[in-house]
Amino acid sequence: MTATTALTPAQAHARLDKLTVIDVRTPGEYASGHLPGAHNVPLDHLDAALDALKAAAGRCDLLMVCASGARSAQASQRLTEHGVTAATLTGGTAAWSRLGHTLHHPADTPAIWAMERQVRLAAGALVLTGLLAARRWPRTRWISAGVAGGLVFSALTDTCGMARVLAKLPHNRPRATDLAATLAALSD
Repeated sequence: MTATTALTPAQAHARLDKLTVIDVRTPGEYASGHLPGAHNVPLDHLDAALDALKAAAGRCDLLMVCASGARSAQASQRLTEHGVTAATLTGGTAAWSRLGHTLHHPADTPAIWAMERQVRLAAGALVLTGLLAARRWPRTRWISAGVAGGLVFSALTDTCGMARVLAKLPHNRPRATDLAATLAALSD
């Protein structure tokens, strides 16, 4: 594989036993359904996992996965900058499940909303709060304007600052023991 390789869900499904799958979503998103055998290394912990990922890449091809393919592409690019070759799953877990492929759900973890859904809730709540509060305090309408501007910027740059903030909430953070166990499994 080259650093810019993208695998379709059908290609990844056919080679799943030959791939080390790294899911770069938040632990909550990972718990909501992930590819069979996937390891959870959230995107914001990727740098801490570099040594383990290099070790894993030496044994098996890496496949980076997220919900849509955007974060996994960022992860693949960051790994490439550190000399690690990794492919990304085209369309992410959404495309994987649309084709009828199985997603695994850990039994001991409560379901957490996907990050996109969390962003929609937070953005909508902020806009609504700004508009309602503006009836009493007119300057609070700038809350709504700020969120709208952030959403436009997010669409234009294919980044999401609100998702980065929401990823820091406790239910979206990996437990230290979970991340340590994942890194140990990748290093073996």
